[in-house]
Amino acid sequence: MERVLDLRTPTILKDNISWHFPFPGANTTPWQLEGTIQALRGSGYRDLVCVQNKTVVTDTFKGEDLNGYLPILKQYGIPVRYNFKEEDMRWVLHTPKARMHILPKIFPDGIRIPDYFYGKNIVHLPTVKCHIYTTTTGAMKNAFGGLLSTNRHYTHSWIHETLVDLLSIQKEIHSGVFAVMDGTTAGNGPGPPHHDPVVKDYLLASSDQVAIDAVSAKMMGFDPLSIEYIHLAHTDGLGCGDPRDIEIVGSDISNESWGFSVGANLVRVAGRVVWFGPLRGIQKFLFHTPMVHFFILARRCTTITTGGR
Repeated sequence: MERVLDLRTPTILKDNISWHFPFPGANTTPWQLEGTIQALRGSGYRDLVCVQNKTVVTDTFKGEDLNGYLPILKQYGIPVRYNFKEEDMRWVLHTPKARMHILPKIFPDGIRIPDYFYGKNIVHLPTVKCHIYTTTTGAMKNAFGGLLSTNRHYTHSWIHETLVDLLSIQKEIHSGVFAVMDGTTAGNGPGPPHHDPVVKDYLLASSDQVAIDAVSAKMMGFDPLSIEYIHLAHTDGLGCGDPRDIEIVGSDISNESWGFSVGANLVRVAGRVVWFGPLRGIQKFLFHTPMVHFFILARRCTTITTGGR
């Protein structure tokens, strides 16, 4: 941590709210947040700030309240900024120096990111879980909400390339990038948040966003290099996605392979038809118009009916 995060610059804490209601394995845990704050403060990082984003399916304010973040942030005197409030930050055009795979094609008028992110450290706080579109989700996916605005669902058909592009952008704009991933309860199945929580009692941490996602994927029982976003980031030299070349410090996880599976539910089946299947050609009608509210309602209803298994 101390090798990659600059003590002289502010550090953004980017938690993960996959669903605003508390759900084991779906969201950053309070102990993950507080432990990370204590570790940073203990190493001399005083200027910490939490940055929240909103999505079309989650309530940011409900999420930070119900998941227990606000009392922790208040106790340690850490302010919260919101990337959707103009008084906190503005969305500015960013011209990447690195080769982009897809973002310029999705956003031909330019890629916009929050101006507040420039020149700051960022610490991602994802969880160990499966994902209906990317097989697994973790540190690389955690940048999705912070760096792209609410129209980021335009990228879902090219989600793997998008995550790799966002990692390249992070390396350009941040003074340091780190991740602390909570696997005390991991998410198995078609999440988030429609997964089955499984107690595993692990915490992972790394400055290599590709490596931590690869190790998490391997522990869940997947071949990391068979997952497109990990393989592509590894090939582009953005990190190490091959577990054989990753140094593991701490617990012996060599025999950890949990047999997780993404599985299927209504949201996943419908999503794959729209984002990757025969309805791909009419995405603009479905998601760039008020029709998107139908899918928001469907996701919420599915969460209510299956989320408490």
